[in-house]
Amino acid sequence: MAKNASVLKSISVANRNRQRNKIYKSVIKTLTKQFLINLSHAKNKDDILALQDIMSTLYSKIDKAVKKGVLHKNAAARKKAFLYKQIKTL
Repeated sequence: MAKNASVLKSISVANRNRQRNKIYKSVIKTLTKQFLINLSHAKNKDDILALQDIMSTLYSKIDKAVKKGVLHKNAAARKKAFLYKQIKTL
């Protein structure tokens, strides 16, 4: 175990940041799954409007994760392109 104070602090900071990043990624994954489930059950115009609301929230969360440094900008672009492609098939 590390004894140096700066090493102990860097370990605690890394753990704190890991937990924060995990929350961002978890929310994105949960919303993506919710979007895909709702997409498979979408039949009328109200369902499509609900999908657009979920999609806009998801875009916002992805952009915020990029801004915080949790996701790389290319990974975020790939996720957004996947979502757009899914809704475009509808």
